[in-house]
Amino acid sequence: MDTPLSTIAVVGLGTMGTGIADVLARAGRTVIGIDISENAAAKAVAALEASTARAVDRGRITQEERQDVLARFRTFSDLGAAADADLVIEVVPESYETKQEVFRALDGIVRPGTILATGTNALSVTRLAADSAHPERVLGLHFFTPVQAMKLVEVVSSVLTAPQAVDAVTVLAQELGKEPVAVGDRPGFVADGLLFGYLNQAAAMYEAKYASREDIDAAMRLGCGLPMGPLALLDLIGVDTARTVLEAMYASSQDRLHAPAPILKQLSEAGLTGRKSGRGFYTYAAPGSAEVVHDALTPADAAATGESREVRSVGVAGSGTMASGIAEVFAKAGYDVVLAARSQEKADTAKARIAKSLARSVDKGRMTGEARDETLARIVAAGSLDAFAEVDLAVEAVAEDLEIKQELFARLDKICKPGAVLATTTSSLPVVACARATSRPQDVIGMHFFNPAPAMKLVEIVRTVLTADDVHATVREVTTKIRKHPVDCGDRAGFIVNALLFPYLNNAIKMVQEHYATLDDIDAAMKLGGGYPMGPFELLDVVGLDVSLAIEQVLHREFRDPGLAPAPLLEHLVAAGCLGRKTGRGFREYARR
Repeated sequence: MDTPLSTIAVVGLGTMGTGIADVLARAGRTVIGIDISENAAAKAVAALEASTARAVDRGRITQEERQDVLARFRTFSDLGAAADADLVIEVVPESYETKQEVFRALDGIVRPGTILATGTNALSVTRLAADSAHPERVLGLHFFTPVQAMKLVEVVSSVLTAPQAVDAVTVLAQELGKEPVAVGDRPGFVADGLLFGYLNQAAAMYEAKYASREDIDAAMRLGCGLPMGPLALLDLIGVDTARTVLEAMYASSQDRLHAPAPILKQLSEAGLTGRKSGRGFYTYAAPGSAEVVHDALTPADAAATGESREVRSVGVAGSGTMASGIAEVFAKAGYDVVLAARSQEKADTAKARIAKSLARSVDKGRMTGEARDETLARIVAAGSLDAFAEVDLAVEAVAEDLEIKQELFARLDKICKPGAVLATTTSSLPVVACARATSRPQDVIGMHFFNPAPAMKLVEIVRTVLTADDVHATVREVTTKIRKHPVDCGDRAGFIVNALLFPYLNNAIKMVQEHYATLDDIDAAMKLGGGYPMGPFELLDVVGLDVSLAIEQVLHREFRDPGLAPAPLLEHLVAAGCLGRKTGRGFREYARR
């Protein structure tokens, strides 16, 4: 195992195997590609030819270097070709029987010192190793697709794996320009262990007809900054593959959050496995195509139904960051805005905050000084809700406390004119409870903005069972006019984004709590392997651990699922006053300002 890994065999030349072979050949390794399908081997060669040709066109490599890369990649149909390999990486289908058959055959072919790596993302590396003649040389080497672009490689050890084998493949990963993360053997490892639970919950949310596929995907892209929505990602991964991974995770965890949503089985058994088949959650132009085409489930262009009410003036209640941000958004869009707080001083402070925000926009060239002055002139700061008497839309952005919100809605009911739309920006409380505090629940709806409101494009439109059609239509229309993206969802805890985001964050905390992986490794895994803009612990410290705990508690109370119970480590940190960046310490410590 001290031999440099210069000759590497890749068994299985599907998308993943072809990507691994590409990266290895470009890094100067001799690559032996093995697949029983001559068609798959031919496609792998063609893919390498195409990718290297693009690299030449873009000036990244020379034509001579391209020829060297192509010469280093040879394909075969027999495992015997792996006899001289220093490392064999198998990426055959996710089946114990198939993988064990490969490992048994390799035992009789390769040298005793050759390292055998499985590319599984769902099966037990220990079980595969135990069936090998040399279990100490078996480990997991989990790349992420597209291999050429994704930096993360999870190096998975079983209790039988020799440290020298781990060291050798870790060095290899670094030489390939990847970021290796060492993890133990459990289904899903780090990145997929967190990712697939989230994808499963999104599939279940869609199956329950809680929100459309388009709205679920848009919510997670725009609300969390993710590169893809969960349902589009399931189609890319393969619905059948996702089901296999989740089955393995559930067998290990017995966590209901990992029990595959029935729709995954239905789609898989119908052959609707995603992009590769041309249809999954979405319909594609052809098998293997990334182009989504319209089908029977594609929403009509006019998403809102019914006549809308005229909105010329908007009242925003509150004096915090969210309230001032929402007021700024409406004023920029040309609406007359009344910004009301509990005192004139607080209202003036909130307006001053908007003035600073607009000044920054002018400094950065995003708006003119004239536009800034016009925007500020549209905002009237008021020390009482009485100023809302003539507004067409009242938006509350006060503390996330149901009693406070209900009291405010009862006052709005008395102050606002008949026909005014009353909206709450709650992120976790029941909208209907606010509606019932008024004598006109049909006029009440949720408008969940995301922080910072001027920058974030998403608004969750939360309709209760009592909300009138024209109120829903009005708020969708207004949301579009303020240049935000509306998504529809029902009145249940977490709506779309928080209902999918916070169980994922909670599961990350459980990984640390169980000493499976470190904060840094988990954050790195999700940024490098999942394309997340922030790791879960970075995000938790930004959101605030107290806020995160409150949302987890609301989700747990609503859905009564043991898997949603807040991780004890989160509860302990909150009890200790470690609330994240705002207190200088959360999961990490921060320099005091």
